[in-house]
Amino acid sequence: MFVSAGDSAPSFKGFTLVLPAVSVGNVGQLAVDLIISTLNMPKVGHFHTDCLIPMVGNGPYSSLEQLSTNAEVYSHSDLKLAVLQIRSPVLQNKVKSFRKLLVSWIKSSGFSRTVLLSSSHAYQRDDQQLKGLAVVLWSCCVSSSWCCFWSDRRCGYLLSPALQDVGDTLRELGWAELEKVSAFPGINDSEKRLYIPGGGVTKGLYTDCCAEDVPLAVVLLFCSEGDNVPDAFTLTNHLNDWLHLLEKSPQGATPWRVPSSWRLLFGSGIPPLLF
Repeated sequence: MFVSAGDSAPSFKGFTLVLPAVSVGNVGQLAVDLIISTLNMPKVGHFHTDCLIPMVGNGPYSSLEQLSTNAEVYSHSDLKLAVLQIRSPVLQNKVKSFRKLLVSWIKSSGFSRTVLLSSSHAYQRDDQQLKGLAVVLWSCCVSSSWCCFWSDRRCGYLLSPALQDVGDTLRELGWAELEKVSAFPGINDSEKRLYIPGGGVTKGLYTDCCAEDVPLAVVLLFCSEGDNVPDAFTLTNHLNDWLHLLEKSPQGATPWRVPSSWRLLFGSGIPPLLF
């Protein structure tokens, strides 16, 4: 359930919603952090749900004495952009309930499109996915994707029948339609399926949104666990190519602002008293 931070609930009608999946390397969550921090988006509410592991912490984007919880909503009215930051994993026995909650809120809020930022294990790619850059996209009702510095086979998209006209725009950007993988490799290659190992709720939420006719685009990055900050910058840079959230510099770079909380991303360092 969405709980407003103000006296009255904000209107999201016609807004674009961006949210992360808790997936490999936390790339989607890091990318959302960059968007919120750079655009200085104010918090307009939070999600009250028992589907996520409870957590509370310091304010991640400023030095103000404020607390953050496991699911908070931020908004930028000028850009008609809303961001849902999810900071803790979904409980294993609550995955379906959480997806149902999200879909219900998206539909009732009147978002014009929803973008799910996700990631998947790089080592699980098939032969076709190994032939290009590590970014792909699934879409059910609204679609766009990003490709890295070259347009090739690792950048792709899927469109629902309701949005086939978007395909021309995507092809102009150099993106190719993403192929599904064989459900039974070497046995029956005619049956295909979506395969997103390490993607968390990505596949399930995509399926739910298709069934509910919810405009959803899933932008997914193949990566490995480790220092995934560069992956987050890559994801936000190319998401920006589609949504135009931020003006690029004359040199072509996008001036993303790193949140202050990232200083402790890998802990506080080795205590000097140990030596």
